[in-house]
Amino acid sequence: MRPDSRLSRMLHVLLHMARTTAPLTSEMIGTMLRTNPVVVRRTMAGLRQAGYVRSERGHGGGWSLACDPEAVTLLDVHRAVGGPTLFAIGNESDNPQCLVEQSVNAALAESLRAAEALLLNRLQAVTLAALAEDFDARWAACVAPAEAAPDQVEP
Repeated sequence: MRPDSRLSRMLHVLLHMARTTAPLTSEMIGTMLRTNPVVVRRTMAGLRQAGYVRSERGHGGGWSLACDPEAVTLLDVHRAVGGPTLFAIGNESDNPQCLVEQSVNAALAESLRAAEALLLNRLQAVTLAALAEDFDARWAACVAPAEAAPDQVEP
């Protein structure tokens, strides 16, 4: 089963939007994500409906950020892209009268509920602004050594 990467892909796009003033076309985003622009438009529609992005048609148009990154969490984006299933693990339900199946399903269901709650709480705690700050720090760490004089760069 292929993992659902809509959340990470849209967070990627939103961070690019947060760091640029020019709109990004569906073609540009499609190239960045190595996917078809139609898939981009379909996925971005949920973000637009939630008010996180806006789109302009025509020459000079495209997608741009329409929200305050401080106010939008990863959980908000997760929900806007359709709230994909968090785990591929599931219960067997071929024979619901089977006591073994009931025991296994009960154990798995509780573990999955606990793991999902933990993950959703973490997604709720991280904002787009926090992601942007992390990116900025990583960028600065990459650029700073490249800008240092040759005798200042560590081997």
